[in-house]
Amino acid sequence: MSHTSSSRLSTLTLAALGIVFGDIGTSPLYAFKEAFNGPHALTPSPDHILATLSALFWAVLIVISIKYVWTVLRFHNEGEGGVLALTALALRQASTRGTRQTWVVALGVFAAALFYGDAIITPAISVLSAVEGISVVAPSLHTLVIPITLGILVALFLIQRHGTGHVGKLFGPVTVIWFVCLGALGIHSIAQTPSVLAALNPWHAISFALHEPGKAFLLMSAVFLALTGGEALYADMGHFGAKAVRLAWYGLVWPCLLLNYFGQGALVLRSPDSISNPFFLLTTANWLPVLVALATAATVIASQATISGAYSMTLQASRLGYLPRIRILHTSDREQGQIYIPTVNWLMLIAVVLLVLAFKSSGALAAAYGIAVSGTMIITTVLIAVVAWSLPSRTRTPLLVALLAFGSLETLFLASNLNKLSEGGWFPLLMGAALFVLLTTWKRGSLLVAEQRRKIDIPMADFIEGPRPDVPRVPGCAVYLTSDASIVPSALFHNLKHYKVMHQDTVFLHVINDNIPYVSDQARCTLQTATPGIYHLTVRFGFREEPDIPGALALAPRTGPAWDAMSTTYFVARSTIVDGPGAMPAWQCALYSWMTRQAEGAATYYRLPANQVVELGTQVML
Repeated sequence: MSHTSSSRLSTLTLAALGIVFGDIGTSPLYAFKEAFNGPHALTPSPDHILATLSALFWAVLIVISIKYVWTVLRFHNEGEGGVLALTALALRQASTRGTRQTWVVALGVFAAALFYGDAIITPAISVLSAVEGISVVAPSLHTLVIPITLGILVALFLIQRHGTGHVGKLFGPVTVIWFVCLGALGIHSIAQTPSVLAALNPWHAISFALHEPGKAFLLMSAVFLALTGGEALYADMGHFGAKAVRLAWYGLVWPCLLLNYFGQGALVLRSPDSISNPFFLLTTANWLPVLVALATAATVIASQATISGAYSMTLQASRLGYLPRIRILHTSDREQGQIYIPTVNWLMLIAVVLLVLAFKSSGALAAAYGIAVSGTMIITTVLIAVVAWSLPSRTRTPLLVALLAFGSLETLFLASNLNKLSEGGWFPLLMGAALFVLLTTWKRGSLLVAEQRRKIDIPMADFIEGPRPDVPRVPGCAVYLTSDASIVPSALFHNLKHYKVMHQDTVFLHVINDNIPYVSDQARCTLQTATPGIYHLTVRFGFREEPDIPGALALAPRTGPAWDAMSTTYFVARSTIVDGPGAMPAWQCALYSWMTRQAEGAATYYRLPANQVVELGTQVML
C-alpha cells in the first residue's frame, strides 16, 4: 500500500470512529447493568455474571464481528450500505430472476420504518445514561438528571441547522479518547480480578441456558443492547468504505468494548453492590466527573450520528418514491452528504423529549430499545439471502447456511425482546407501523395517480405521430416536466388552452431515480428528437444525489434545443387529489392528499429558477 493510500485509510478510519461507532460505542453505559436490573433482573452471583459476560462476548463476536463487519459489508449497492440501499439491490436481483418483488419491497420499507424508532430512542437512552452519572458523583443531584438531559438534547437539535462540518472534525479524536478510556478502565479492573476471563469459555452461557432456560431467554434481551449499533456499521459504510470500518472495529472498537464489559464484570465480582452503575464505579471518585463529561460527549456524538442517519434515510426514501418531495437544506458547500431536513429534525426533537419525560431513566428506556433493531437485523439477513441466491453455488451454499444461523440467533433475540412489549417495547413497533403506512401510502398513491393520468391523457406516440393543432410558435425553449414519458403532460394542454401557442423548442423532461447511489455525468442525460422542435430528455439521478435539473441540462447534448438559460421556461403541474370510488380507501386517500400538500414544490425540489417557472394545477380523482 502506498503512503498516500495508507494516509487516506488512516483518515477515513479516524472519521469512521467518530460517526459509525457512536451508537455501539456507548452501549457499555447501560447494556451490562440491565441484565441485573429491571423486572427480569438476575442476582449478581458469580455464575450469573460469568454467564452474562460469556453470552455477551459470543453474541458480539457472531452478530457484529462475523455477520456485519465481515459478511454484510460485502453486500453494498455501488458502495452504499443500509437497508434501503440493500432493498434496491435485492429488488434488482429479484427482478432478474422473475421473483415476486412485493415482499422484498415490503420487508425493506418496514425495516426503514423501524429504523426511525431506533433513531428516536438512541439519543434519549444514550444521553440519559451518561447524565445519570451525575447521581453517582453526587446523589443529591439526581433530580437534575432529567432537566440536564433535556437541555443537552434540545441544544443538540437546535444546532442541526448549522451543520456538523465544524464539530465533525472533533468527533474522531474524542471517540478515540473514549474507546481508549473504555479499554483502560477495563484492563485496570480485570487485573484485580483476572478470574473474570473465564467467561471467554462459551460453556458458562451454555450451562446457564441448560439449567435455567427461562432466565437465559430473558437475559438475551439485555445482551442484545450491546448489539444495537450493528445496523449503523452497514448504513454508514458508504461514507468511509468497508476497509476503514473493519480496521476501526477489529483494531480498536471491539477490543476496547470487550475489555470494558469484562472490567465491569470483574468489579461486580469483587463488589456486588456496584451493579447499580458498574460503568461509572470503575473509576475513582476524583476522576468520576471527568468520566461523566467524557461519557456525555460520547453520547452526544452517538446521537448526532443517529440524527444524521435519519436525514440520510429520509433522503433515500424520498428519492426511491416512498416519501413526497421534502425540503432539504445543505449545510456545507463542499460536502454533499451534510444535509439538514427541518421537518425530520423538529419531529424527532418532539419525540425524543416526550420519550425522556415518559420513561425518566435509561433503565426504563432499555425496555423500549431492541425490538426495532432486532427486527431490522432479521430483515437485513433475509434481503442478503435474496441477493446471495444469485451467486455461484460454491459461494451461495455456505453463505446461506451462515445466514440461516445468523437469522436463527436474531429471531431468538427478537423473541426475547418481545417480552418487553408491555414495558415500552410497543413504542418502536407502533411508530414503525405508522411510518410503514405513510411510506406505502405515498408509493401506492403515486402509482395510482400515474395510472389515472395514463387513462385520461393522450399517449405521447399519438401526439408525436398524429396531427397537432396549428398554433403559432414563439421564440424560446419550453421544458415540460413529466412523471411518465409515455403520455403528454397535462401542463402542455393547459398551456395550449390558455396561451394558444407553443415554443420554438419543446422538451419533455422525464426524471428517473435509479436504484444506484450515484449516476455518472456521461449517463446523466439522454436526448432524443421526436420531430423537429420536439424532444424527449431523460435525466437520471441516484438515490443519494440531490436533483438539480439546471445543472443536469448543462450536461445535456448541445445538439437539438437551444439551451439558453435565460430563454428557457419550465412548466410543472401540481395535482389536487379528490376522493372518489377508486382503488384506495377513503382514509388512505385523505392521508395521501395530506402528504401531497406537504410535499415541496417541484420548482424548489429540482432547483428550477423561480422567475422562469409556470405552475399549472390539475385535479386527480382516486
